Amino acid sequence: MGAAMRRIHVGNALSAFGLGFTVPYLYVYVAQVRGLGPVTAGMVLAVFAVAALIVLPLAGRAIVRRGPLPVLLAALLTAAVGSLGLGLSASAATVLLSAAALGAGQAVMQPALATMIVDCSGPETRSRAFATQFFLQNLGLGVGGLIGGHLVDPTKAGSFTLLFSIEAAMFLLLVVVMSTVRMPRSPRIDGAPAQSAKGSWKQLLDNRAMVQLCVLGFVLFFACYGQFESGLSAYGVEAAGISTSTLGTALAANTLMIVVAQFAVLGFVERRKRSRVIASVGLIWAVAWAVAGYAGLGGASQEVATAAFVSTYALFGLGEAMLSPTLAPLVADLAPAGMAGQYNSAFALVKQLALAVGPAVGGPLAASLHAPYIVVFLLFSLGITVLALRLGRQLTAVQDQPSAAGSRVVAQGGAEQAPARA
Repeated sequence: MGAAMRRIHVGNALSAFGLGFTVPYLYVYVAQVRGLGPVTAGMVLAVFAVAALIVLPLAGRAIVRRGPLPVLLAALLTAAVGSLGLGLSASAATVLLSAAALGAGQAVMQPALATMIVDCSGPETRSRAFATQFFLQNLGLGVGGLIGGHLVDPTKAGSFTLLFSIEAAMFLLLVVVMSTVRMPRSPRIDGAPAQSAKGSWKQLLDNRAMVQLCVLGFVLFFACYGQFESGLSAYGVEAAGISTSTLGTALAANTLMIVVAQFAVLGFVERRKRSRVIASVGLIWAVAWAVAGYAGLGGASQEVATAAFVSTYALFGLGEAMLSPTLAPLVADLAPAGMAGQYNSAFALVKQLALAVGPAVGGPLAASLHAPYIVVFLLFSLGITVLALRLGRQLTAVQDQPSAAGSRVVAQGGAEQAPARA
């Protein structure tokens, strides 16, 4: 990878590190350390989601008009202010305002960095670039959470102030690093939709393939990521008798599977149609939900139920590893030239909506109606397979399988390059 892509991946890893560094401890910090109570702590977590939903539609237009790098730098500065503000805040009002700034900044980083990856890659390298991004994000989240957990002391507010100050300093350091990135002209795939000079939500909604991908994305994030720390956790505790320490082990198994499998599955994914890869993920996740059902409803011993529950998270991780080099490159290849920022922001908005709705639906259902919970989400996973196959009929051969299409990459205003090779 070139120097620009290396710096972009540094940005991905450090932004994920910051998220894992502080977010797991926000509730304890606000409710107990600052003594603002569980209601304010819950509002802080809600503010993160609300801020993302507000800024993401605006971020897409800004990326199209100004480019991803200036938008990323503004997001990093906003996140730094929010992080430092959280570390120094002692009242509910300042905590909520700081959380809004941090949440907005972190939300905008995602589509900005994704658009930079698109601009610095072509069809033959894009899957690997996004696989590397996902690998580093999970590694950053895990390392950040581990280090943050050793730094904080619930009896000392100063330890949390130090934590948030380090995060703010990291964002400012990242501003310096990303300022050195020199972006190339945006690449383009033959067969992408017609070029548009202006970012337009109407144009995006007129793209049937993108609309179907957004619907599919919502179901994917709702049925998987939206259940990790809410519905599936509640089901594990209530139905399968899983301890809280085992929940941590299950999450670790998910991360470990991603780290181990990410590059092992990459060659398999690159040689196959994207729509069929996504369809196969739906089947894998259906198996995962069936295994979870056995853990809580199958009458197995506690040891077997625990092993089955941990395996559920590992199976989800395998599906995630297959999706990372598939979904984001597909969003990029559906975008007209110059519109990648708008499309990335739209897909990030869909993800945020799913992550907001998922816990609200899954949590209460899992806690009280164990069998219906498993059946509903098993059917959602099978629905992913159906939606993916339907999406495949809307895609061109280049968009569905760039490695086998022999497509040419044409830089805007540049000369034609050699055909991409598998």
